Amino acid sequence: MYKVDLNSDIGESFGDYKLGMDEEVLKHISSANIACGFHAGDPLTMDKTVEMAVGENAAIGAHPGFPDLMGFGRREMKITAEEAKCYIKYQIGALWAFARSKGVSLQHVKVHGAFYNMAAKDAVLSEAIAQAIYETDKDLILVGLANSEMIKAGKKANLKVANEVFADRAYNKDGTLVSRKKEGAMIHDEDEAILRVLRMVKEGKVTAITGEDIDIQADTICVHGDNPRAVEFVEKIKRALQAEGVEVVPIGSFIKL
Repeated sequence: MYKVDLNSDIGESFGDYKLGMDEEVLKHISSANIACGFHAGDPLTMDKTVEMAVGENAAIGAHPGFPDLMGFGRREMKITAEEAKCYIKYQIGALWAFARSKGVSLQHVKVHGAFYNMAAKDAVLSEAIAQAIYETDKDLILVGLANSEMIKAGKKANLKVANEVFADRAYNKDGTLVSRKKEGAMIHDEDEAILRVLRMVKEGKVTAITGEDIDIQADTICVHGDNPRAVEFVEKIKRALQAEGVEVVPIGSFIKL
């Protein structure tokens, strides 16, 4: 029996600004990455999102980003390893308090946006993230881009790691994601995206944008639910996985050291 996790980035509303369709997407995912107030989210949103996730039996993870609300955490920042560690610890601690108040624990940490993309290629930054997680709670799972520096750093720090793949993104031949600025970076054909997901889960392979097959491990699949069509796509992916005998469950139920 194949097992895989479906995760989504949620809790990104802030003040009077509403982002995403959290209530709808939570019905179809097994793990929720909840913004912690730096790139998106606020205390009220965090509290409400944790409560909704608990109601839908979705496992909860911290989704820490750069302190860049205006740029939604998608702009690169030059920070030291010590700054990276403190940003991660601060945001885990914030979400931990809300989870604790609802009687649940955090399952994982998945870094957001530019922080994530930079760490995927930067061993020093990745090791700072992994150390911050280990020092905060060594039982938390580090979710990182499949086969990236984050996964290596997590293993080096003796953390449980989950290799993340993306349903609607194209890959370079080195396993990194094709920049959103380049043509072909997004997979718009839903049927093609679903076939790619099934192949990643069952065969451990994906076709790079350059045409060759590359090895990839899919422990958790990131899906987006920021519009009605995206939510329908999440539902289609889940149905397709289950039809192929793939069990959709939180990573905490099958990821081991």
